[in-house]
Amino acid sequence: MATRRQLVGAGLADEEDAPVRPWHPIQGPSDASTMWYAVLHKRVRGVFIGTLCIRHTGRQASLEAAGWSEVPIEGIGVEASSQA
Repeated sequence: MATRRQLVGAGLADEEDAPVRPWHPIQGPSDASTMWYAVLHKRVRGVFIGTLCIRHTGRQASLEAAGWSEVPIEGIGVEASSQA
């Protein structure tokens, strides 16, 4: 998982176009903060998918019960993702 800004900085995306594979954008507000939003991922058929949800809500609990895991803040970034 990485922010658009991190992908642009690494030359893997620009401000208008979708990032190159294997990166895929997830829906969320452009000003999402990890203070308010949890970044979650789940491995499906060998590929990680991701989502955002507001922290400490029934939605987050439901996703975690369905096998989703919260990505720690230090795990968000191009280098962190390539090491996963």
